[in-house]
Amino acid sequence: FFFCNAGLLELSLGKFRNVLLNQTNPVEAVIRNVASNVTVVIFQVHAQKSDVVISFDKNPSVNSSGTGVDKGLVSILRPQQSVCTWYLRALDASQVLSTAISIPYMEKDPIPGGCNLEFDLEVDPNIYLDYTLVDIHIKFAPANLGYTRGANPPSCDSATDQNSRWRLRYDVYQYFLPENDLSEMVLMSHIRKMSEVQSIKANGIKMLTLTTDDKTNVYFSSLPGQGVIYNVIVWDPLWNTSAAYIPVHTYACSFADLVDNCSSLSRLSTKVFFTAVAILGLFACFFGHRFWKTDLFFMGFIFAGFFFFVFITRVTGLSYDVRLILTAVAGLTGGLFLVASWWRFGSVLLCMFVIGLVLGFLFSSTVFFTPLGDYRVFRDDVVFWVTFSSVALMIPVLFVGCPRILNILASGIVGSYSVVLAIACYVYTSLAYITLDLLRRVLNDYFNRAYTNVPFQTNDFIILSVWAMLALSGVTVQLRRERSEVPFPPHPYLTWKRERERRSTNVLDPSHHIPPLRERIHSKIHHIKEFFQKEQPAGERTPLLL
Repeated sequence: FFFCNAGLLELSLGKFRNVLLNQTNPVEAVIRNVASNVTVVIFQVHAQKSDVVISFDKNPSVNSSGTGVDKGLVSILRPQQSVCTWYLRALDASQVLSTAISIPYMEKDPIPGGCNLEFDLEVDPNIYLDYTLVDIHIKFAPANLGYTRGANPPSCDSATDQNSRWRLRYDVYQYFLPENDLSEMVLMSHIRKMSEVQSIKANGIKMLTLTTDDKTNVYFSSLPGQGVIYNVIVWDPLWNTSAAYIPVHTYACSFADLVDNCSSLSRLSTKVFFTAVAILGLFACFFGHRFWKTDLFFMGFIFAGFFFFVFITRVTGLSYDVRLILTAVAGLTGGLFLVASWWRFGSVLLCMFVIGLVLGFLFSSTVFFTPLGDYRVFRDDVVFWVTFSSVALMIPVLFVGCPRILNILASGIVGSYSVVLAIACYVYTSLAYITLDLLRRVLNDYFNRAYTNVPFQTNDFIILSVWAMLALSGVTVQLRRERSEVPFPPHPYLTWKRERERRSTNVLDPSHHIPPLRERIHSKIHHIKEFFQKEQPAGERTPLLL
C-alpha cells in the first residue's frame, strides 16, 4: 500500500489510495482529467473503527457531507467538467488510517441513491448499518436511472412503468473477513473486493434480490467478533448496466468497551458454564450408556436448562450472569429429576423420549443451519416451528424400537457438540450458531426476518473435524463395549425392594444379620473417635511370666 498524509491526495479513477487523516488538517482529494463520457463519479472512504468526515467543501454542512467509517459522495458532472474535489478529515484528534477510491459511471448506468427521500444528502449512495447482539440492519436509498451531463435527472415518482426507475433491481451481497482477525490492514485489503461491480460479483455472496416494490432494508443475524462487509448492486435490466453502492462493514461489537469488546466477547461466566458442560459431555460421549444415570443427568440438565433460560429471559429483566446461574441451578434440578424418575418408575420410554428430543432438537437445528433455513417460506413462524418440531420429533419416533442405539447416538453426538460450544467461548467458530440461532429465534419475535448465513473457514473445518471425530469415536466405542451387555440396567427401585424383602425373610443370608443403618453409622463414628484418642499410660509394663 502507498500511504499519503499530506494535505493533497491525487487520485486516479478506480485506484485505491491509503491515507492517514486527522482532525485539524483536512486532506483535499482531487481527480483530474476525467473523461467526457463519465457522467458520475462516486468517491468513498473507509476506516476500521474511527469516524471520518467526507464533504464537497472545506467547511462541511449537513447536506454536503457524510460522517462514518464507510462513507461516500456522488459527484454529478457538469458539461466540460474534468476535475472533481472532495475533502477528508478525521472526526476525532487521533490519526486514522483510511482507504479511498473513486469509481466512474456512464450515462446509462443507474445512480445509487439517486431517489433519496429519507437521508440528508440529495443523492445518497451510502448504506446505513446498525447492529445489536441479535441482528444487523442495513438500509439504503433507492437508485435512479442514469442520464447525460447537463440533462435533468429522471423523475423518481411520476411513473411506475418500465421506462422509469421502477424497473431497477437491487442485489444484496455479503462478504466475510478472515475469522479471528481484527487488524486494520486486513480490512483495507478486503474492502476493495466489495467496492466495484465485477469484484463484488466475483467475491461476494449474493443473499437476495429486491425490486423497487420492496423496502430497501434487510436484516442479517449478528456475528459478534466476525468482520462482515455488505454492499448492494443496482441493476438496470433494460440497458443491462449496473452500479455499486458504498460498501459498509461491521464486527457487531465495540472496540472501545472495556468489557465484552471485540477482542474478548465471551464473559467469564459463559466460559465457566460451557467448560463444565463440555467436561460432562465428553464423559457422556464415551461412557454415557455404561454410566446410565450420569447420562440421564446430562440430558436432563440440557433439556431443563434450555427451556428455563428461555422462560426466565422472556419474563424477567435479570442480568445475563444471574440468568446463567439460575439456568445452571435449573439444569441441575432437571438432571436430578430425570435420574430420580428413572430410579422410582424405571420407565425407559420416558427417559428415551427426553434423550431423543435433545438429539432431535440438535439435528433439526443443524438442518436449519444450512442454506435451507434462509428460504423465504420459513420467514413465517408457524411454518418454521411446525417444520422444526416435526423434524425434531422424527428422531425419537424413528428409534422407538432400538432405544439403546438412540441413547448411544445421543450421548456421542450431543456430548461431542458440547465440546464445540466450549471451544466457541475461546475461539470464534460458526458452528456455535447451530444452536445459538435457534435460541435467538425463540427469544426474539422479529428474528424471523434475518438472514442467518455464516462464514465457514479454516477454523470451522478444523472444529467440525474435531466434532465428527469425537462423535464417531464415542459412538463406536460405546457400541463395541455394550454389544454383549443388557440393553439397560434393571429397574433400581424394584431391585431395591426385592433385596429388602429377601433380607427380611431369608435368615440364612448373611446380609440378614447386618445391623440397622443407624447402628452402623454410630459404630463407624465410635471407631473414628478411638483412632484419634491418645493412648493413656498404664504404669510399668513387664512381659508376662510363663
